[in-house]
Amino acid sequence: MPDINTLTNAALELAPVQRAELIESLLASFDSQRAEIDKLWADEAERRVDAYDQGKLRASSADEVFNRIEQQK
Repeated sequence: MPDINTLTNAALELAPVQRAELIESLLASFDSQRAEIDKLWADEAERRVDAYDQGKLRASSADEVFNRIEQQK
């Protein structure tokens, strides 16, 4: 199997329409996994909402979150 650089260079030699078709094909290859990924994220969101509702999880304001990020730099 060719390496990623070889594939990329070959793809860049394609006509714009062919490159667009290639991109669509590559992105479509993720669709089969997309539904499972979406379900996993939805489940995680529900767990977090439940934990918050039960007082097991504290919410932080956006300002608090951004301040913590800035302090880590």
